[in-house]
Amino acid sequence: MSTESTPLQSSAVINEAVQTLRDGGLVAFPTETVYGLGADAKNPEAIKKVFASKGRPSTHPLIVHVAAPDKFDQDQIDWVSVLAPWARDISESALKLIAAFWPGPLTLVFNKDKSVPSEATGGQDTVAIRAPAHPMTQDLLRKFKGGIVGPSANRFGKVSPTSASDVRNEFEGMLDLMVLDGGDCEVGIESTIIDLSSGDKPVLLRPGAITPSEILAKTGIQVYQPGEIKKTEEEAALPRVSGSLRAHYAPTTPLRLYAPGRVLDALSEFPDIKSRVAVAVWDSESSLVLEDHPSIDVEEVIVSSDSAAFASRLYRSLRDLDQQAWDLILFPEPPAGEEWDGVRDRLQRACFGSGPSSSSHASS
Repeated sequence: MSTESTPLQSSAVINEAVQTLRDGGLVAFPTETVYGLGADAKNPEAIKKVFASKGRPSTHPLIVHVAAPDKFDQDQIDWVSVLAPWARDISESALKLIAAFWPGPLTLVFNKDKSVPSEATGGQDTVAIRAPAHPMTQDLLRKFKGGIVGPSANRFGKVSPTSASDVRNEFEGMLDLMVLDGGDCEVGIESTIIDLSSGDKPVLLRPGAITPSEILAKTGIQVYQPGEIKKTEEEAALPRVSGSLRAHYAPTTPLRLYAPGRVLDALSEFPDIKSRVAVAVWDSESSLVLEDHPSIDVEEVIVSSDSAAFASRLYRSLRDLDQQAWDLILFPEPPAGEEWDGVRDRLQRACFGSGPSSSSHASS
């Protein structure tokens, strides 16, 4: 089993994690979004261990996690010096976004400094950076005095981990993996990713808890959707980022979405499912009469109609259901609205990648 730790981390445990990273080892760490599988972001060999452990394609870039300076006055934080070892072309818009949302679940994509290993960026000239809000990982980053790459601490393409026990279950055979236990993740889905590398128009590359509307309200910065930006033939395509493959976050059990009020129709589309189906239903709806469906054993699972609460429990629910030997999992389609875009994105990718052959979908 991997090295365990308790939720209340002692300074000695953090120091051990720092030394593990300096020695080129891997440390799983908590963030407010999901748990990350961490390595020294300036150590190419350590970064390769992350890809090998996850079974992740080497062209799929990682996010570099950095420490927020230990100051109480956000206005006095020198973020430029924090970013300088990693990024070039740090704009005023970038500093506005950082001042409003860091530490927190927002990742920014910059043109990379030449010292950043290509292994961390998937061979691209851009680098994705964020400052996680979890106090344990901030402590780890400050003591490490460097950046830590940290994709989700799970096998590639599978459901992301939101607890230390999830990580241990994923990497049960990795005896040398140190797992820091910071409790359950609050946000529950991966960070919002904004591309700042290609000019004065920030582009949303991955939706998350922080929405374009919230960014506009807090900073006055308009974030564009990829399709809203017209690129000349000379300009490069948008950078690749974590979580952008069509199949991702996927349970082994087949997962499908159903339209509002159409759960019985969804069930009837799967006549070969002859035994057990888990159906997630909104807590705001009355109990559905599913037992009338012939030859199918159906069980309701209540999910929150609040977008933030739904997100915080999404991966926990998928992991738990995946371990209960259902033949099919049905989830309701999330409502329209930016606040639901993050979970809609995760569910759509999870559906595409789900099923017993999901590992073969991950590279699609």
